Amino acid sequence: MAELELKSYRFRQEREAEWKRLESLLAKVEQGAIASLSDDDLLAIPILYRATLSSLSVARTISLDRGLLEYLESLGSRAYFLVYGARESVWRRLGRFFATDLPGAAQALWIETLAAAGLMLLGVAVGYALCRGAPDWYGAFVPPGLAGGRDPSSSAQALRATLYANQTNGLPVFATYLFTHNAGVSLFAFALGFAFGIPSALLALTNGCTLGAFIALFSARGLGVQAGGWLAIHGVTELFAITLACAGGFHIGWAAAFPGPLARLDAAAKAGRRAGTLMGGVLVMLIVAGLLEGLGRQLIQNDLARYAIAAVTAVLWPAYFYAPRRSRADG
Repeated sequence: MAELELKSYRFRQEREAEWKRLESLLAKVEQGAIASLSDDDLLAIPILYRATLSSLSVARTISLDRGLLEYLESLGSRAYFLVYGARESVWRRLGRFFATDLPGAAQALWIETLAAAGLMLLGVAVGYALCRGAPDWYGAFVPPGLAGGRDPSSSAQALRATLYANQTNGLPVFATYLFTHNAGVSLFAFALGFAFGIPSALLALTNGCTLGAFIALFSARGLGVQAGGWLAIHGVTELFAITLACAGGFHIGWAAAFPGPLARLDAAAKAGRRAGTLMGGVLVMLIVAGLLEGLGRQLIQNDLARYAIAAVTAVLWPAYFYAPRRSRADG
């Protein structure tokens, strides 16, 4: 026991000055006095941190007293969060995400976004043309659960009633359901992008075909304009979000198919980090779309008001994502 205490004393005596200096520097930073540190102090912190970890490793190896081990573990943990930990508050980090990270990710994937939008528009054209020419195609594009009783056998009066049904009971639940459904579709398009983007492309096409089939059904009954407002009030936001999710899937699929100098998995993982940033924005957009669909569309019965809201979202989303921004270097 006396020998162990002697070892601990000598070990501490040889290295304690470094520990105390690191502890003093950490205390100043934690008290918000980082401006008082000199350049030498700032450069010394990571060096002292590594020295402390080395001391901790030696102390564990030679089984020094528990009190010294706990002191070094605590000091090392505090230094770790200073050297490697987050230096921003949660709110500041969120602000940077929405101000620069998210728009930057969208701008970097503009080619993939155009490809996804093109496939979706192609699907709209195909779904519309087929269902106008042969209404039996409607069932192939719109499953019964999504159709909600709207099919080629419905009368114009019945279809019109679905466009202006004011059902205020259970709207929050309905909005939550819509968000969950749309988020699942978007995550599917994103997550399966590693299969060379093929599932993402199919999802963009099928969503477009479904939309085209709906438009064909209502326009055949003389309700095209009314159905357009009913769809557009939430559809601009929702379809833009799904398009971005498909773009993220394309980005991962392209990296997996053409990894360049990186290993295939490494290239896909790198692309996934950029696309994952974009998916954070997609989920926010789907929350907005769910509220517009589950609440706004049910409560707003005027066609012009529906189109006006759709027009606002059609301007705001692209402006947010693609408007030029000053880099940090520009001040």
